Amino acid sequence: YVMLLTLSPYTPRFRDRVSPPGVMIRPYLNGFTIAFNVSQPSTWQPYVDSMHHFLAAYDDKVQEEKNIECVPGQYFIQGGSASEQKKACQFKRSLLQSCSGIADPTFGYSRGQPCILLKMNRIIGYRPGAGVPVSVDCKVQKGNESHLRSVDFYPGNGTFDLMYYPYYGKFTHVNYTSPLVAMHFTDVQRNHLVPIQCSLNGKGIINDLNSDRFLGRIIFTLSIGK
Repeated sequence: YVMLLTLSPYTPRFRDRVSPPGVMIRPYLNGFTIAFNVSQPSTWQPYVDSMHHFLAAYDDKVQEEKNIECVPGQYFIQGGSASEQKKACQFKRSLLQSCSGIADPTFGYSRGQPCILLKMNRIIGYRPGAGVPVSVDCKVQKGNESHLRSVDFYPGNGTFDLMYYPYYGKFTHVNYTSPLVAMHFTDVQRNHLVPIQCSLNGKGIINDLNSDRFLGRIIFTLSIGK
């Protein structure tokens, strides 16, 4: 008990062996296969509902009320004591453009052009990219590369802006909302199982470790029927 009293509830004592971040996708319902038929709304509506639920915290009005506008392109380093509440930068869902669910409430699923969101795991104090924003790319993980013909990335060119880092922990960074990269799969081969790998790219990022499919990359399957 006495030893526990020496530990801080705000930051880990040792952070010298923190691994690079893993990633996760949304929507995530029943595993890493996103399968639906465009002509059958009942097959894609659960994905759409999941996306709206997840993005509720990113609504523009919510972000404007809780968080502040930050300077893009640089880390948002905050001083003060470890227990002092930290400010959080706005990440509005409108930044996701075609994948925001605003102009198209179905996130492209009704057209067979689904949006998928990528989120980096939170690591206290971590500054990804060593001063250069981490970017995302996607490719066919195994099989015919022509089955994935076009992917659009939002915001911008598909990067995690430096201003959302470092993260200070759930006790002090209470309004923090993780930045996202939206991947809009606008041209995927229909009626095929297409395994896709989306990876982080940047200094200090590890994305080729075969023993961990979530470290710096994620693999999922798209199956889009007519």
